[in-house]
Amino acid sequence: MKALLQRVTTARVTVGERSVGVIGSGLLVFLGLEQGDQREAGARLLQRILDYRIFPDADGRMNRSVTDVGGEVLLVSQFTLAADTGKGLRPGFSTAMAPAEAEPFYAWMLAELRARHAGVAAGEFGANMQVSLVNDGPVTFLLESSPA
Repeated sequence: MKALLQRVTTARVTVGERSVGVIGSGLLVFLGLEQGDQREAGARLLQRILDYRIFPDADGRMNRSVTDVGGEVLLVSQFTLAADTGKGLRPGFSTAMAPAEAEPFYAWMLAELRARHAGVAAGEFGANMQVSLVNDGPVTFLLESSPA
């Protein structure tokens, strides 16, 4: 499981002409689910996302979390994060979680995130989404889950 975090001043997801998720200052989180990912690891990754200190403190140092600053979170499923890019010129997706398994897992992750944090928006699983954002910094980090 991989989570690509981008500190943003604003972010929006649209599907066609419909806006499905919008946030102001906070985190845009792209979530890539891989075969074998488990809820326990997902719960730990969610807490790490909420506690990850990438917002500036009074001295301008990255020392505050999205929770500390009262920021919003936009969660977007992105299976391409689970791609195997180790060789060749085309990504392979054999390591990505199958959509039938990934959709309920993503829904569970979203529900868990909403239970832990106010101000959560989301993309639409499996849709062709257009994501617009203003990356603040720019600041981008890749977090990966680890086994228990």
